[in-house]
Amino acid sequence: EVAPPKAMEVRVKILYTSLCHTDVYFWEAKSQTPVFPRIFGHEAGGVVESVGEGVTGLAPGDHVLPIFTGECGECAHCKSQESNMCDLLRINTDRGVMIGDGQSRFSINGKPIYHFLGTSTFSEYTVIHVGCLAKINPSAPLDKVCVVSCGISTGYGATVNVARPPKGSTVAVFGLGAVGLAAAEGARASGASRIIGVDLNPSRFEGAKKFGVNEFVNPADHKKPVQEVLAEMTNGGVDRSIECTGNINA
Repeated sequence: EVAPPKAMEVRVKILYTSLCHTDVYFWEAKSQTPVFPRIFGHEAGGVVESVGEGVTGLAPGDHVLPIFTGECGECAHCKSQESNMCDLLRINTDRGVMIGDGQSRFSINGKPIYHFLGTSTFSEYTVIHVGCLAKINPSAPLDKVCVVSCGISTGYGATVNVARPPKGSTVAVFGLGAVGLAAAEGARASGASRIIGVDLNPSRFEGAKKFGVNEFVNPADHKKPVQEVLAEMTNGGVDRSIECTGNINA
């Protein structure tokens, strides 16, 4: 059962959801205290089914993407150009309930099923704080743009907003999955002249060309550490390096 939305909440019918490795990581419950039982999922696209009291920017029928790092729009972080770590809605992997009343909106036979990242998109219906939803153009195909709610915005945003490669610069992208491809696209949009993709899977190289990657390095093809290979290729090193594997060894 999925309860109706309360104040500043929205109930969304999820039409498409993708599987981000973050969901797998928390499902495996490694190196963490698990919250159980709960519904995972945070990268999705859906349609607003109903809205709670105080919600003015969304209405039933609107197409939306869930955002696990929400914006209240009022705190110092939300009003700053330097941060998006909202005081109210910042990412919290341990919280399994809604912020408004500390209760879950999911239940089975009266027993609570907990939330994940404030989104829980592996459910046909879910309840999300209005600050964790982005209204999108209804003509955008939800089966495609669902990945914008996490993977694409993560890689693209890290490059354009944080790394900020200057025009003509050289960028290395480690890992050519969805996040890495988005990072490469961000580097291309920023005007980088050399975008070097680094990945252990050579089958990813051809597809990465569509996202601006114009050189490739497979660490398995070299006996020396990959950073030494990159330094030799670039006469001392790249201008920006973006790590998108999630592997701390990288």
